[in-house]
Amino acid sequence: MDSIRSRRARAIVVALAAGSLALTACSSGSKNSEDKSSTQEDAASQSKAVEYGDAKASTGPAEQVKGARNGGTVRVFQEDDFSHQDPGQIYVSDANLLAKLIHRGLTQFKEDEKGNKTVVGDLATDSGKQSDGGKTWTYTLKDGIKDETGHPITSADVRHSVERLYAKFLSDGPTYLQQWLSGAGTTYREALPDGPYKGKHLPDSVLETPDDKTVTFHFKEPQPDLPQALTMPGYSIVPEKTDTKEKYDTKPVSLGPYKIADFKAGKSMKLVKNTNWDAKTDSVRHQYVGGFNITLNHSRADQTKRILADRGEAKNAVQFSGSVDSTQVKAVVQDPAASKRTIRGYQPYVWQLNMNMDRIKDKRIRDAITYAMPNAQVLRPDGGTYGGEPAGGLLAPTLPGYVKGYDPYGKLKKPNGDPEKAKALLKKAGKEGMKLVYAYANVPHRQKQSVIIENALEKAGFDVQKKEIDNATWYEQVGKVKNNLDVYMTGWGQDWPSAGTVVPPSYDGTQIQDGAANYSHINDKHVNAEIARIVKIADPAEATKEWTELHQYIVEKVNPAAPLYYTKQLQIYGSNIGGARYSTVTNYIDVTRLFLKK
Repeated sequence: MDSIRSRRARAIVVALAAGSLALTACSSGSKNSEDKSSTQEDAASQSKAVEYGDAKASTGPAEQVKGARNGGTVRVFQEDDFSHQDPGQIYVSDANLLAKLIHRGLTQFKEDEKGNKTVVGDLATDSGKQSDGGKTWTYTLKDGIKDETGHPITSADVRHSVERLYAKFLSDGPTYLQQWLSGAGTTYREALPDGPYKGKHLPDSVLETPDDKTVTFHFKEPQPDLPQALTMPGYSIVPEKTDTKEKYDTKPVSLGPYKIADFKAGKSMKLVKNTNWDAKTDSVRHQYVGGFNITLNHSRADQTKRILADRGEAKNAVQFSGSVDSTQVKAVVQDPAASKRTIRGYQPYVWQLNMNMDRIKDKRIRDAITYAMPNAQVLRPDGGTYGGEPAGGLLAPTLPGYVKGYDPYGKLKKPNGDPEKAKALLKKAGKEGMKLVYAYANVPHRQKQSVIIENALEKAGFDVQKKEIDNATWYEQVGKVKNNLDVYMTGWGQDWPSAGTVVPPSYDGTQIQDGAANYSHINDKHVNAEIARIVKIADPAEATKEWTELHQYIVEKVNPAAPLYYTKQLQIYGSNIGGARYSTVTNYIDVTRLFLKK
């Protein structure tokens, strides 16, 4: 994802669409240009239930990476600034990658060579101990945890990190924990509207810290997914002593293996070793290299060209959240030496064209927009068949309950859109020539997509007013309730293998607020009521069935967003990089295990 908020098809018609896509994207009709390495079967493997690890699995150091050696600096070519550095604001993929190196929370995912995940303790000794039928969870902190200043981390820092999330200046991060503790929707803020900054705290009946090592969460309902939720970077620790509120977003304090030595907004960032990180406390991360030299403003094309050439510093280079540029995919995958320097995987994201329901109230107009979209063409600038597959719905193939071939708007059958049907719907609504304010990000592949989308909408009879937005602040701007926009693309994926991490944050009307993920501002009474009901279902199989049915209601009866494509990842790295692999945790290169071969 250039930036996607985060988390994780091959019917014959989809394969045919993919083939036509490769023809345009790679200037070749050869089957060699089709990606067969990342399939829906690969995606389905990510929908498996996650195990919860014990103290042994949570004890460091991490298992040695074969052939790893210490020293050197990894070079990172990145397109844009990281969206946030404050954990409480982190939800977007680029910041998630940075967080793996500098932030730590109570739990984290441990990943094996096959991509299977286990939740283990990070700062905690294990993945958590539940009681009272899952309404109470207790964590014990490991010994020897310090931040980069040498400050020992105690339960008071954990309490502070949780309570600060209630403050209004933090609006872009996840809200699962706050809502589970203090109320659904946006009502949780009422429990502590100023956070901990004016001396008030959550009561012990909600959050208990009886000593320096113990943290206990008390919920009104069972929360079996808490260990997975706490793996999210948004729940990382912000030490009370060094919390600078809004300013923390540009100068955070590290608990991870690396710390920020230098940061020039919009230009560069340098990470160096955090000498107060203790490998014995961490069962996942490594500290092989001396640091990371990250420079910004490198387009996907520039990143790919440099690393493919594999000269000088590029031999030590990686892409963080970038992908191989669509115009260079053929050069990469058909060069045996370069192809060996790639990582590939099926991501959990669905790119969709959100329709602002505060402004587009007539479903016939939303349906017209959906039918107009040429999904296969829109995918082309984002990597073609190596970048994804046309989507028929809003749940990814990586989710339990995904229905293969689900296609109520004919996006798989007609991957180039249905302009005639779109025209007829617009005429029926009496809105021929309707003005649409369409926003897109100012990076090359989004600019190319904007031309395709503009042309498709104009063919359907809309008068398109385009608005370009800075990619680095894309989600902050489209995430405003009063954003003055009609249609705009976003990517969303599961936070863990449950549609309960997709449907509620994206389509629950009670969660509408600046920074929330309900980008279409859907506020449907039936949808809201069903979400409130399904989140209480304890049986995962039954919940999956209900989420699937609700998803289909949202797509067919409401249609808040036009599904565009499911995403795959193709990244390239330099020949001197060791330990590279695709991570099913971050859905990009695994930055926790990189080393330089020489």
